[in-house]
Amino acid sequence: MAEKYRVGLIGCGGIAKGAHIPSYKLESRAEIVAVCDIKKERAEFVRKAFFRNAAVYEDYKELLKDESIDYVDICTPNYMHSIIAVDALNAGKHVLCEKPDAINVEEALKMKEAAERNGKKLMVIRNNRYMDTSKKVKEMADSGFFGEFYAGRCGWIRRRGIPGKGGWFTTKAQSGGGPLIDLGVHMIDLAIWFMGNPKPVAVTGNTFSKFADAEEMDSPESKFGDKVEGGTFDVEDLAIGAIRFENGAVLQIEFSWASNIKKETRFVELRGDKGGLSWNGGKAEVYYEKDGKQKNEKIKGNPAKLPHRVNIGHFIDVLGGAKPVFVPEQGIDMIKILCAMYESAETGKEVLL
Repeated sequence: MAEKYRVGLIGCGGIAKGAHIPSYKLESRAEIVAVCDIKKERAEFVRKAFFRNAAVYEDYKELLKDESIDYVDICTPNYMHSIIAVDALNAGKHVLCEKPDAINVEEALKMKEAAERNGKKLMVIRNNRYMDTSKKVKEMADSGFFGEFYAGRCGWIRRRGIPGKGGWFTTKAQSGGGPLIDLGVHMIDLAIWFMGNPKPVAVTGNTFSKFADAEEMDSPESKFGDKVEGGTFDVEDLAIGAIRFENGAVLQIEFSWASNIKKETRFVELRGDKGGLSWNGGKAEVYYEKDGKQKNEKIKGNPAKLPHRVNIGHFIDVLGGAKPVFVPEQGIDMIKILCAMYESAETGKEVLL
């Protein structure tokens, strides 16, 4: 392997510029040598602003022909994740991909199978796992501090934060859904990871779309994606439901791009038979009993630390032989949960996985 891993960045939109590119500027073990976007001017901008020596592509398949590239980092709209990942793996590249893993279970399975068939590494971003507080809570959970987690809830609820209205974010064929697949991946994954990755067995839920015509958007994330006047809006803006696990635990979930609430919140709350926890926006607190008294303890950590950088660094560690924190099977379970919730919302029935 070369002194630095040579990386091809595919997709030069908001998440690339807001999280991935700043991470690579701080990561000494990897170098962006090629950038690609279907809007070539965006790729040209990224090259000029950040990676002056990078090659520029409009077609990702041309980028994949560069045999010197070690891995690709996929930052495209959701429906392209699996398509590009499978092509890249078949071309002999390792793959790091933004969430969600795919827009349906079949596509997620194709990604896992392509990685195994080609002997390449596949990792999907789970940036919230890499916050200081998240790692400390996970260590406490693994040590048995909380005992058995049996119930909890998680969510990400915005007051007004619909991204790219009319564009790919709000077009189900391209996004796979609304806030459930956009935001749900983050907090559901964090909760299940804290819980020790129990196997989900059933899902029930409901979805609503009430803010398709709302004009004012105050969340910074509403600036993600390209708005299209008169475009498609065929996804939910609120999803609410519950996941049941093989061990009997239950997790309530709620995700919304727009709701009449006081302020935006993203959280995980879990209850164990020895202790409980609250994770909110990167800050964490635990609750337990000691010497016959109830205790509340804040977990120290830096919630502002760029978690994408740590996630990318971990992927590079994995390329060097380290044990992965995230494996594709967990991504497949995630997509099963999300798709089952959409099915439950349509049928009005619990969906068994």
